[in-house]
Amino acid sequence: MPLVSMKEMLEKGKENGYAVGQFNINNLEYIQGILQAAQEEKSPVILGVSEGAGKYMGGYNVVVAMVKSLMDSYGTTVPVAIHLDHGSSFKSCAEAIHAGFTSVMIDGSHSPIEENIEVTKKVVELAHIHGVSVEAEVGTVGGEEDGVIGGISYADKEECLRLVTEAGVDCLAPALGSVHGPYQGEPNLGFTEMKEILELVNVPLVLHGGTGIPTKDIQKAISLGTAKINVNTENQISQTKAIRETLAQKPDLYDPRKYLGPGTAAIKETVIGKMREFGSSNNA
Repeated sequence: MPLVSMKEMLEKGKENGYAVGQFNINNLEYIQGILQAAQEEKSPVILGVSEGAGKYMGGYNVVVAMVKSLMDSYGTTVPVAIHLDHGSSFKSCAEAIHAGFTSVMIDGSHSPIEENIEVTKKVVELAHIHGVSVEAEVGTVGGEEDGVIGGISYADKEECLRLVTEAGVDCLAPALGSVHGPYQGEPNLGFTEMKEILELVNVPLVLHGGTGIPTKDIQKAISLGTAKINVNTENQISQTKAIRETLAQKPDLYDPRKYLGPGTAAIKETVIGKMREFGSSNNA
């Protein structure tokens, strides 16, 4: 099956009360584990690629080539999108689009709303010509991602409405208390604001920092129009734990396939659990 944009899968999730997981890929093993999980669960899936991870893997063209080759080898039949996560500029989004990404996020959330709208409009114009979906953000998700550290700044609902209506994005990530990386204590999400924003913008909402959020809060967010939930840290933790355990049991191992294999299996099992939690299983 060819790569697809996020637009249809997120709209379907919003209409039917489930969310599609964005699972970030950091190397070949992540792509393997996530694609295998999606096929087994009969779930649509979004492969998130941060700018840093894209660079680490050799560039956006390499990422697309790896994903397409693995999908061909595995006979993947479920919908798969490759999504640029937190694109920092029009240039980065354009490079991803021309490399074959089927979705991009332009993150102008650190700029005044006028600048955020301006750059988002440019990205939407280019992306939609190529059939590529666009995500944008208002407010600031806390924590650390790719070395960038930020505090939590709640999304302003009027700015959310302006961004969606003036720029024409396909989905919106309103920052409402979630963080990148592990949580310090219990997450505190702004569900009242989420409900108000959904009623204003009426496009699928996106929840960043999905690791560590209790299932009851995930389910409530989904009921309030959240159709995309991003997960990265949880896969990284489960992969690393499996590798450490393998090397602790067999300290003389040096063949990377022997210790990376258990790590890939851990990623796959983590993703399967998330797909079931988000309700996307059997919705491909």
